[in-house]
Amino acid sequence: AHPVGFQWVMEAKKHGAKVIHVDPRFSRTSALADTHVPLRAGTDIVLLGALISHVLTEEKDFREYVVHYTNAASLVSEDFRDTEDLDGLFSGYDPDTGRYDPLSWQYEGVEVQEPAGDPDAL
Repeated sequence: AHPVGFQWVMEAKKHGAKVIHVDPRFSRTSALADTHVPLRAGTDIVLLGALISHVLTEEKDFREYVVHYTNAASLVSEDFRDTEDLDGLFSGYDPDTGRYDPLSWQYEGVEVQEPAGDPDAL
């Protein structure tokens, strides 16, 4: 870590913050951290996904801030179901017509209207 920038990490640690250093190599930063996570090459995205999943599942995010001060693109409506939940199909699939209803893909807190016109006219 950069010595000038890392001073703020150490300042936060003095005030009770836990420092986790994620790097395949053990370095001086690792020695100063509370936990060193030596990832293998190519597994960093798995760790990131696990961290995001934990934050959302355990509701550790600052939801009020995310909803009011960001575009909240990751806040998908709670009734949305992904491919792992529906045997490879996305939410809103109608097996009779072979089409998807994109209204089931809306973001949380957003009201979606039906598009104007005939969808088969394209």
